[in-house]
Amino acid sequence: MVKKVKKKARPAKQSLMRLSQAATAAGVSKQTVEYYCMLGLVRPLRPPRHQGRFFDAALVKRIALIHQLNTSGYTLRSIRETYLRKR
Repeated sequence: MVKKVKKKARPAKQSLMRLSQAATAAGVSKQTVEYYCMLGLVRPLRPPRHQGRFFDAALVKRIALIHQLNTSGYTLRSIRETYLRKR
């Protein structure tokens, strides 16, 4: 009797988005995402052999959260300080 070995399922590749796609998904402008990157609030991914900045779903959620906190009254400085303290 031959026993079949099941192959382990590979985790699905993360779908990466370019800056403009991530901005649209987060509900902000491209300039806003660029500004958050410049301030160090968001660090885009740089996959090997790819040029440019890429964002995954977790980074898009982060961008949306930062924007929501900022529009509700928190300053970007206080958001950054809180974030950096946790790292």
